[in-house]
Amino acid sequence: MHTVDRTTEQMIRSVLAYAENRLRLDPVPLDRGARPPEDFEAVFGGLLGEQGTDPDQVLGIYTSTIAPAVISADSPRFLGFIPSAPTKAALLFDMLVSCASIQGISWLEAAGAVHAENQVLRLLADHAGLPPTAGGAFVSGGSAGNLSALAVAREAAKTRSGTGVPDVAGRRPRLRVAVGSDAHSSVVNTLRLLELEAFVVRTPDHRLTGPALREAIDMDGNPGSVVAVVATAGTTNAGIVDDLHGVGEVARELGWWFHVDGAYGGAALLSPALRHLFAGIELADSLIVDPHKWLFTPFDCCALVYRDPGRARSVHTQDASYLDVIHEGQHAAEWNPTDYAYHLTRRARGLPLWFSLAVHGTAAYAEAIDRAVTLARLTAEEIHRRPHLELIREPDLSIVLFRRLGWDSGDYARWAEDLHRDDVAFIPPTSWEGEVVGRFAFLHPHTTMDLVCEILDRAASPP
Repeated sequence: MHTVDRTTEQMIRSVLAYAENRLRLDPVPLDRGARPPEDFEAVFGGLLGEQGTDPDQVLGIYTSTIAPAVISADSPRFLGFIPSAPTKAALLFDMLVSCASIQGISWLEAAGAVHAENQVLRLLADHAGLPPTAGGAFVSGGSAGNLSALAVAREAAKTRSGTGVPDVAGRRPRLRVAVGSDAHSSVVNTLRLLELEAFVVRTPDHRLTGPALREAIDMDGNPGSVVAVVATAGTTNAGIVDDLHGVGEVARELGWWFHVDGAYGGAALLSPALRHLFAGIELADSLIVDPHKWLFTPFDCCALVYRDPGRARSVHTQDASYLDVIHEGQHAAEWNPTDYAYHLTRRARGLPLWFSLAVHGTAAYAEAIDRAVTLARLTAEEIHRRPHLELIREPDLSIVLFRRLGWDSGDYARWAEDLHRDDVAFIPPTSWEGEVVGRFAFLHPHTTMDLVCEILDRAASPP
């Protein structure tokens, strides 16, 4: 299995040929997505056993059965959830990283790869206005990034005195973290895992602001138990950028940890035209950006950056005799990505972004990001022109929410199913304040207004 024999040669030719064909797809088709389990069992049954199977036959199962049953998030017709549109450069280099089997734990094992990843983290930190000492690591996704950052926030809070007023029995309540009503689901899940409670600040327009946060904490009966705040730079459902400056100022005044979840929207920091939306992000103690979203990198990849990485290192460094070699002696001052998140084993998932940024330059990234925002604004204008449609809110970034007057949830579901069945688009509905509505999520720079108009035209009458 580990030698280059005739079987290996056959696999190399077949797999690389398939990969080349997939890379050349332009545009990438949507494909079909979910199928009944029995469809797969009819093909997969008995495949895994004591004896192997011809690699071309196994690859044929992938091409004929697995690949068509995956909705391609890199298609310009994928407009649901948050899409992904990796550059060809990033996809190619991801293949190289996999072939190299890089163990990205430490400087000892992967100094060159870690240095390249840190160059990208430095670029992001500079665009956010963080100090030269800022740094962090690449993790698997926004959930891992939020969990790792808020674990550091919790430990920092434990060193403070007066966090929470004791009850009559002398017990202190759980520490709390302030969040907006539209904070990502991973933030709420992270707080549960860390035994922290969410202090939810609701606003009429769903945007967490400094004044709203200050009013909420002034009215709260136990403000001392709040130790951190999470602001969102581009909410997943509506693309809202919170008042980062106002929230950050309150956090600084009260001594809270200030975390910015920019998993989706933080990529827009690279756009000079959009940078003003993120004023105040320079106050963050930690932030995340998911390159597998709007920085055109393959799954999975999240950039986690700390203002003071030393605080994260004190929380996340794992202590074991077999790890002493990466932390002591000549390696004591070196950068080990494993020290900045809850992970140990990790692939060098930041390298495909590093390669693509080096090949294309940040100006090309800014142009692609601006194109999605322009498409969202043109779509909002198109919705305004159609009397049977209603725009829910003007887009901050590249997500557009709208309602089709007179439709119920079943109408939206049938409309979305018909669009996918006919290979027009994948655009599942969402909900807004308890009402099912339509939602465009634009990221792919090759999505066109012609496609948008075709989708909206099919909402002209009940499906």
